[in-house]
Order: sequence, then structure tokens, then C-alpha cells
Amino acid sequence: MISASLRPLAVYAALLLALPDPLAGLGWVWPVERVQVVRAYEAPAHAYGLGHRGIDVASGEVVRSPADGHVAFAGEVAGRPVVTIDHGGGLVTTLEPVVSDVAVGDAVARAAPVGRLAAGGHTAPGTLHFGVRLDGEYINPLRLLGGVPRAVLLPCC
Repeated sequence: MISASLRPLAVYAALLLALPDPLAGLGWVWPVERVQVVRAYEAPAHAYGLGHRGIDVASGEVVRSPADGHVAFAGEVAGRPVVTIDHGGGLVTTLEPVVSDVAVGDAVARAAPVGRLAAGGHTAPGTLHFGVRLDGEYINPLRLLGGVPRAVLLPCC
């Protein structure tokens, strides 16, 4: 039973959980044609902690921009090809391993091809790593693709 002093806080928390994620309504699309998440987002405990700052999806050859934006980086990082897109509003996407002919500053449209899947990085062959930062902090990309299902507490026993 919740104490009387905590009831307003519990009601506020319940209301927050009922609100839809505002990022889910931005109209982003998957960066791949076929969607199969093979490794989920794992938030780190702190900025330098272990985690998986994105999702890995089984992919075809073509990789596309999940939303309108401008290419912020296209090249190699630690020996693997990476494309980074700045979507504005503090949202930045990283796609790897992706080889591309796009150049820094190029405008890219939502769902437009930005490159093709390559080999390398931490992902298995045929797999794309899709990371998203909001104001410099990694977030779960699923929040932009229809939202993350809310946890539901079930009755015990």
C-alpha cells in the first residue's frame, strides 16, 4: 500500500507513463528495408559504462536516412566506414558500417539512400548498427520509430 505522502507522486508517475513519447511522432523511418533487430539498445549505467548505444538490424545492401538532415560525417572511424547525419533539433544518427558517396554538408531526405552496407565494426556480416544521440546523449532509436513499449507490472502470484 502506498503511504498518503507518496500518493501524489505515484499519481504523477502514472500520468507520465501514460503520455506518448514525443519522439515517436517525428515520422522517422527504418534505415533498412527489412527490419529485424538482432541486438537491442542497452543503456549504460553512466556516461563511460558498458552498454550498446544503438540497435543492430539485419540489413539488405541499401542504407537510407531515417529522417531529413545533413551529412555531418562520412568516412572511417577506427577502420570502419561510418555515416553520421544531423537531423536538427539535437538529433544525430550514426550508421555503420556504411560506405557512401555522400559528403559532409550534403542534404539528405527521409528514406533516401545514403550508402550501402559494408563489412567491419562490431556487427555481424549483413548487420547495420543504428545509433541516435539527442543533445549529445545516446537514446534508444526505437523511440523515433514508433516508441518503446512501456513496462507493465503484472500481479504477483
